Amino acid sequence: MEKINSAICYKWYALYVKSRAEKKAHAELQFKEIETFLPLQRRLRQWSDRKKWVEMPLIPGYLFVRISRKEHDSVLQSNFIVNFIKFEGAAAVIPDNQIDYLKLMLKQENPDIEITYETFAYGQMIEVISGPLIGLHGKLVRIKGKNKVAIELEQIGYSVMVEMLAENIRFSGNKEMCR
Repeated sequence: MEKINSAICYKWYALYVKSRAEKKAHAELQFKEIETFLPLQRRLRQWSDRKKWVEMPLIPGYLFVRISRKEHDSVLQSNFIVNFIKFEGAAAVIPDNQIDYLKLMLKQENPDIEITYETFAYGQMIEVISGPLIGLHGKLVRIKGKNKVAIELEQIGYSVMVEMLAENIRFSGNKEMCR
């Protein structure tokens, strides 16, 4: 589907999908020519008889779509979609820059990304000043060891644990960056 009408506003939304059906939902929506983003990460899985590298969803149960308001019903009619992630009763809009940062993190060679389900207290605002995520602003919500920091993505209710050196970030005095 070509998006030729510039008056139509396309935004990113997060979807709940049926358990272990992220790839099927992704394929079905792509077949309907809906722009989707399914963040996948290669992980080494251990079975009783072997080890194997598999691509697993970075955020289990979630899929991102870039659609107009008119396409909401079409998305919900898909077999594997449960509902939109909602914030204050409405489908939560995910800022383009947060999707871009997820894509950028996954493009790194051997990305060490851990999604955490913990709810954190709001922390100090940070800015990434060097490395592949330069320019990322967020809330520092956790420090794990010397090289891992959690940066909160409010709209989807998760925090992203990223491995980076402390010298790659600086505290920012702007408290309005993530609102």
